Amino acid sequence: MSRFWHGAFVGPQVGILWAFIVATTVSVLLSFTTGAAFRPGLVGAVLTGVPLGLAAVRQPGVAAMIAGAAVLGVGLGFSPVGPILFGAETEISHKLLAGALFGIGTGWPMAAMLADCPSGRLTRHEFEEAEIRFLTGFGYIFFTAIVAIPFYVMVMTSLKSQGELIANPLDFTIDLGQGSGELFRSYIELFRDFDFGRYLWTSFYVSVLTVLITLAFSIPGAYAVARLRFRGQKALSRSILLIYMVPMIVLALPIYIVFSVTGLRNSILGIVMIYPVTTIPVSLYMLQGYFRGLPAEVEEAGLMDGLSRLKVIWKITLPLSLPALASVSLYVFMIAWNEFLLAFMLLDDPSRFTLTRGVAMLNSSEVPRQHLMAGAVIATVPVMALFLGLEKFMTRGLTAGSVKG
Repeated sequence: MSRFWHGAFVGPQVGILWAFIVATTVSVLLSFTTGAAFRPGLVGAVLTGVPLGLAAVRQPGVAAMIAGAAVLGVGLGFSPVGPILFGAETEISHKLLAGALFGIGTGWPMAAMLADCPSGRLTRHEFEEAEIRFLTGFGYIFFTAIVAIPFYVMVMTSLKSQGELIANPLDFTIDLGQGSGELFRSYIELFRDFDFGRYLWTSFYVSVLTVLITLAFSIPGAYAVARLRFRGQKALSRSILLIYMVPMIVLALPIYIVFSVTGLRNSILGIVMIYPVTTIPVSLYMLQGYFRGLPAEVEEAGLMDGLSRLKVIWKITLPLSLPALASVSLYVFMIAWNEFLLAFMLLDDPSRFTLTRGVAMLNSSEVPRQHLMAGAVIATVPVMALFLGLEKFMTRGLTAGSVKG
């Protein structure tokens, strides 16, 4: 394999693959945002990737790489063998934009990927470094795309009218010149005609109650497993997550029967009782690891000062555990907010629907598709904003107990 460890081979290899990846990305991006027809060209990726890869291993400036990629992208784009192929009706401005994006997306990253890759024979380290940088760049694009594209399609579809969807379901552009009332008609109708305000409120207080109940049981339980010594303590510690080995769908029928017999089906009380069952085990597991990481000497000092065990937990352990409690609370809140199976199985009365149950109700041939997408946006955006706003606290809480204090 050593004969392949040569800049003359690695450069074009990375260049072809990266040129095709960027061409595909730019084509999808412009197709979604302009409504015009763009598609990547394999032959064009080869014709641009080979010279760009050979140029990159000779380590020219980044500006030169971007300019070269843009010239190749635009120049070949007007031929049948371009890296990005256009439809017959595509405007010249969109073609130039495609070439510019292709140049930036190809020239700059490729210069960085092959910055330490000489044009001659490579060492194993230089070869692996180039491949790792390529795979890292591909990973960024791939995972961003699989998250951003469905979300973009969901939002754009929710802002379109029924006529626009029927005329061209694959056109994800919107007319910003229309009034806000027309643009957000689907959202207005959801709150006015489908009672989505009630669903939001129900999901919110059910999720908050689930967090409170979960913490009320998991804090003393996790503390007991982490600090106290009793018969079966190790077995209990290791078996906390065994409940997740049983799929919830297996428990669905027994839960439905029990709740129907006891009159808890189709009630918020039943939902609030069953949701913590799914969140307490993971909360116990997360908190016990954190409690074990706290210095036991601090609690022992409190006990020696005359505090009871409960007061030690309240005055010493919990204040020190606020990062972990915040992360667990956020995690439990997201689980309760997004839970669908139990809500779908146990709730039939629309006045008691949670948000996910209300969104499922929109999945009907009698409800316009843009209403379903608007409902999905309403269900997604609040918890996404909450997570992004508190993500650093969640990360800090999850990792704080990984090192013993």
